Amino acid sequence: MLFAPPLPARSRAFRRALAAAAVAAVVLGASACSPAGSIESANVDTWKATALPPAGGIVLADAGKILNRDPIAREATVPAGSYILTMTCDGGGKEFFDVSLDGKRLAESGAACNGSRETARIKVPAAGRLTISASSVDAPLIFAYQLMPAS
Repeated sequence: MLFAPPLPARSRAFRRALAAAAVAAVVLGASACSPAGSIESANVDTWKATALPPAGGIVLADAGKILNRDPIAREATVPAGSYILTMTCDGGGKEFFDVSLDGKRLAESGAACNGSRETARIKVPAAGRLTISASSVDAPLIFAYQLMPAS
């Protein structure tokens, strides 16, 4: 029967250091996937200024926090035409946007809450009261959107 000689102390120390580095990499990697700071304490205006800079010609816009699953809706009277809805959110999960005209659904869109911007084309067939409702089952999160005429 063959027996392996004990590892030299330097080899054991190297393996321990390698294991510690692997654990540190996992911890740092996991924290990099977490949103910076708490959504509950985030300043919406400061976040929105960088996440979705203002643009000219905005017809309807909103930004806020969804801390539970309750939708947040805003309305505006708009003329018929084509529009671009630009959306973004942070906090993990996905944000859903429901667009309706005088109570009839026109479109539904969504944005992944990783800070990227999503856009959707919305066709409004007649003038009327347009409602955009923002919601998520992945609360808490922070969101912003703006609706502008398509060029």
